[in-house]
Amino acid sequence: METTKLPPSSPSSPTTSFSVPSAEKVDGFPRRSMRRARQRRSHSSSQFRYQSSQVELTPLPLLKDAPVAELHDLFCKKLQQCCVLFDFLDCVADLKGKEIKRAALNELVESVATSRGVLIEPLYPEAIKMISVNIFRTLPPSENPEFDPEEDEPTLEASWPHLQLVYEFFLRFLESPDFQPSMAKRYIDQKFVLQLLELFDSEDPREREYLKTILHRVYGKLLGLRAYIRKQINNIFLRFIYETEHFNGVAELLEILGSIINGFALPLKAEHKQFLVRVLIPLHTAKSLSIFHAQLAYCVVQFMEKDATVTEYIIRGLLKYWPKTCTQKEVMFLGEIEEILDVIEPSQFIRIQEPLFKQIAACISSPHFQVAERALYFWNNEYILSLIEENCQVILPLVFATLYRVSKEHWNQTIVSLIYNVLKTFMEMNSKLFDDLTASYKVEKQK
Repeated sequence: METTKLPPSSPSSPTTSFSVPSAEKVDGFPRRSMRRARQRRSHSSSQFRYQSSQVELTPLPLLKDAPVAELHDLFCKKLQQCCVLFDFLDCVADLKGKEIKRAALNELVESVATSRGVLIEPLYPEAIKMISVNIFRTLPPSENPEFDPEEDEPTLEASWPHLQLVYEFFLRFLESPDFQPSMAKRYIDQKFVLQLLELFDSEDPREREYLKTILHRVYGKLLGLRAYIRKQINNIFLRFIYETEHFNGVAELLEILGSIINGFALPLKAEHKQFLVRVLIPLHTAKSLSIFHAQLAYCVVQFMEKDATVTEYIIRGLLKYWPKTCTQKEVMFLGEIEEILDVIEPSQFIRIQEPLFKQIAACISSPHFQVAERALYFWNNEYILSLIEENCQVILPLVFATLYRVSKEHWNQTIVSLIYNVLKTFMEMNSKLFDDLTASYKVEKQK
């Protein structure tokens, strides 16, 4: 099966050679500033794509005015006209041609969205060709090699005025009542899907949002591509986890997967369970977890709601990858554990309660008050509290010593108040066990 490497996350060395004055060979600063200047110029993929010997566009008649007999021929001509690419880095270059293409794209979008009988078989290859020519391109290297999606502004695609309309046309094309999957599958094939998935690494969030919706429609309508799409998403994630640690579209792909997991048939296939254990759980180790954690947690909970037997794999996997030095990630892990416990089966809870509450006890004793506070909030959740009460004989001995010690030592008064509330709750649950543990704790302290 054909596989293609994703675009690298850092700029590659330029192949063209140029002479550097001898003074600059000694002083590195000018050379670095030259390198930055080259990066700034390549902030959009548009500059690599427009035709140097530009085709001059001439306006075609409007689709709405065309006689029925000429409609399909005119539609085809407009699709071909929209295959011409323009340089959007030069704001004033070929304004007339850009406007003609923009108007033609708008017409195509409106026609597919509102007219019936437009999508006949000869138009399918022309439509897919127009879409491919416009959207498939080598994504430019990031302007900022240290790009942080949480802190930095993304680089927006310069050709978006046209690209947005092409994506809109593609979406309307897929959603049209006239769309025939049996015809489309000849042109929307594995190679096309692979190129579509590579575009998810675009820095432009507007593009990724369109891609997310489009890939979801392709998955829904072209059944023969489903296994291939899942496999390639799997490959992207494995490359992200173990090689590049950089891919802009992880959140969007996870959002699609959340919907896909929801539709899995029962019993779950071994392939799906492997994806959970080998891909979704290790994704928690990513440095950029905060960007896609909400979507990842949703996928994990979807798996649990589909099949309760995967619960133990999930909890033990999270405990295996529990953050040691990043308190922000610890708070996220605790939030996800609460989401999991919200839907856990009591029989599954018994299987993981010991290792889980040992970790919760460690979080309660964290000097970082947000970690301790997030762990103590579990006792505010009625369902989790009922599970704790049913298994009080096991859980209370695991956390009692930590609660008692931290209540005397923690620097933050809010944490101390929360711990007193938890101790009071345990006392009401099982006063005899509470008294026994208090006595044994004091004996231990005196040794």
